[in-house]
Amino acid sequence: MDDLARVKERIEQLKAQINYHNYRYHVLDSPEISDADYDGLMRELKQLEEKYPVLLTPDSPTQRVGAEPVAAFGVVEHRLPLLSLGNVFSTDELFAWYTRTSKLVTNETFKLVCEHKIDGLAVALTYVDGQLTTGATRGDGFRGENITQNLRTVRSIPLSVGKEAPPRFEVRGEVFLPKAGFHKLNQERAAEGLPLFANPRNAAAGSVRQLDPRITARRPLDIYVYALGYAEGGAIPQSHWERMEYLKSLGFKINPNNVRLSTIDQAEDYYRNWTEKREKLPYEADGIVVKIDSISVQDLLGDVGHEPRWAIAYKFPATQAITRLNKIAISVGRTGTLNPYAVMEPVSVGGVTIKQAALHNEDDIRRKDIREGDLVYIQRAGEVIPEVIGPTPESRQSPERGKEFSLLEKLREISKEKWQKNQPLCPECGSEVYKPEGEVMYYCSNAACPAQVQARLELFTSRGAMDIRGIGEAMAALLFEKGLVKDVADIYSLKKEDLLTLERIGEKSADNLIQAIEGSKNRSLARLIYALGIRHIGEEMAGILAQNFSDLDDLAQASKERLMTIPAIGPKIAESIVTFFKQEENLDIIARLKKAGVWPKAEVAKPAELPLSGQEFVITGTLQAFSREIAHEKVKALGGTAKDNVTRNTNYLVVGEEPGGSKLTRAQALGTKQITEAEFIKLIGEG
Repeated sequence: MDDLARVKERIEQLKAQINYHNYRYHVLDSPEISDADYDGLMRELKQLEEKYPVLLTPDSPTQRVGAEPVAAFGVVEHRLPLLSLGNVFSTDELFAWYTRTSKLVTNETFKLVCEHKIDGLAVALTYVDGQLTTGATRGDGFRGENITQNLRTVRSIPLSVGKEAPPRFEVRGEVFLPKAGFHKLNQERAAEGLPLFANPRNAAAGSVRQLDPRITARRPLDIYVYALGYAEGGAIPQSHWERMEYLKSLGFKINPNNVRLSTIDQAEDYYRNWTEKREKLPYEADGIVVKIDSISVQDLLGDVGHEPRWAIAYKFPATQAITRLNKIAISVGRTGTLNPYAVMEPVSVGGVTIKQAALHNEDDIRRKDIREGDLVYIQRAGEVIPEVIGPTPESRQSPERGKEFSLLEKLREISKEKWQKNQPLCPECGSEVYKPEGEVMYYCSNAACPAQVQARLELFTSRGAMDIRGIGEAMAALLFEKGLVKDVADIYSLKKEDLLTLERIGEKSADNLIQAIEGSKNRSLARLIYALGIRHIGEEMAGILAQNFSDLDDLAQASKERLMTIPAIGPKIAESIVTFFKQEENLDIIARLKKAGVWPKAEVAKPAELPLSGQEFVITGTLQAFSREIAHEKVKALGGTAKDNVTRNTNYLVVGEEPGGSKLTRAQALGTKQITEAEFIKLIGEG
């Protein structure tokens, strides 16, 4: 085989791999390799095609921007293509891009704009006569999916703009899920036995591509606008930076970390600064984007292939490492799920030492072909969640490699002295294990399994549920171990003298905990439903149920048929709810909660009748009376809205302890009223 034939064979292999991973990433929202590995495949293909242009074909992945749009949403033709960006990975490559670009415009020097390359979903928003008319995904760059209804639920996207806006224009932005929201969403999905999102980008894509916009609405999606696509009529600024300032004046959200610079050296400094600080960002970013500021220079440079010559993505080093997977162990979740997890040689990933990582379920382990003893790639997906991507090629090819993982065999190994009649047993309590038909998870059959009870206590008291400060993982374990709490209803029977019997609990700590327990009685119906830990019911679904039922009694009496009249509820979720409320132990817990005064009712007041109707609040710093989540909930219950960032629409900035400087600065610039926590408490009628 000659050299050209070998190169052609390698190109075909790369094209097949990239097309497969494009499909997993863009269509299924379920990637199998890291972004860094994908970039490596694409980089190799582009280099081969540049060296052997005769082998470049129109169907090459390098000639595409994304994936075909999904027809179920309807297709939107982009008036101007949404191009992808070329990548550089080193200082030398960045400077080479700048030099090459400069030579194309007679060695001109030019101002640059640097922005964070946020890991989200690119969208195009079209406004006609001041109204948002269409929102679409990038798709293949020329045609995208019509997700207008879903994008209308993203609160940072303006539904209308002022009369000073052009009669018709398009803006482009990145919809993303903040790290905190991503972590919270994956916690819910893990608790419900659902597949976890691999990273914030997939979580954002999965959220905006829901066929039911109400599900999208319950996820904390955000957007930063990064470009003006086109505009008809009106005078438009002729630099990218001024256009962003112009769009900001129209009410669009622009990333405050954007900067305008004079030299490529300053762009390199910007990159190095954020490489060190990126873990502190509230969103996931995989690099920076360097753009030439002048629109006339952009127009002169144009595009090459499907990439603009006037912009480049400078990628951050991957937060990835290789380590040895010593053992696959099994834990028991609150719903009885048997959850495999990896126990590894400690390794530093992005400045954090990782020893363990979730492996989701047996099917996922087999799909990734992960085995004990493998050297594996570890990645931090989001701010704190470690993820096992898969084994290294060397491990896959090793003739001495361990056997394929089997959860039943692992259970046999853990409880071999108790194993009877080939029946798998729970590693925590020794009870029988079963696997429902059509599901991927195995379950412990004992609802009183200590691991399940402790996990339910942790969920019930967590911030997203009843938010009882002082009862975390360690305290929940201690209360259960000492016999003071056997289920969640027992929490409301705790007395100060009970707590004082525990080690390291003094008078003040006991008083604070009793006060926190008492305060939790005022939580919303949605929070209580979520806190009960009903299988398949996360925070989103709990909110939907709270909108359709007056209290827990009403929900407990609902038939499967009535539940399924709610559009977001299918037979699986309906069956889970009915089953939960049939169990005597659950009905007993609910009766004792009601007796203890933990009995919220659904909110029935109309927004226009509520005291904070039309008022928008932002909180900065730490509040002492309650968590930020509870404060947001109180605002919403009174008809107001709670946002994360100060805009022209913000009425009040609530300033707690150690406030963030950016919000204060923004509030001062806009003249937003600043109030203390005490003033806020008085405003919501609790002071």
